[in-house]
Amino acid sequence: MATQRDNPYGAFNFLVSLGTGDESSVIAGFSDVSGLGSEINYSEYRNGNESFNTVRKIANTFKQEDITLKRGLMGSDDLFQWLRAVREGGVDKRQVSITLLDEARQPVVTFRLFNAQPKKWVGPTLAAKGGGEVAMEEFHLVCEGVTME
Repeated sequence: MATQRDNPYGAFNFLVSLGTGDESSVIAGFSDVSGLGSEINYSEYRNGNESFNTVRKIANTFKQEDITLKRGLMGSDDLFQWLRAVREGGVDKRQVSITLLDEARQPVVTFRLFNAQPKKWVGPTLAAKGGGEVAMEEFHLVCEGVTME
């Protein structure tokens, strides 16, 4: 778990494991991870005999935000193949982990996504305008739960 300190950790140093079972295999680094979030839904309830005229808020279900991963196109089609396998009827739920590192590249906190599955793949925008832009791909995941360790 993250150690309490005066300065916040930088958001530029992290590792992503796609739950393939081989933590040492790095195919390509991700430049962005976004969407780590959770939202709790509440039901409103009020007894008919209560003297105050307001409703109670009772927590019920929660939902996880979709997680978006972005990386430069490196010639590896591993993300697209995962999406394709699920699109064609396969079930491939994975335990994905995102680990924030400190300045000395030591793990600070790990976000674990449970039963992550691919939702969307977005290929690079290709434009022949002569700029120095990088061909980026996006990969969107859904999951059933997130823990922070």
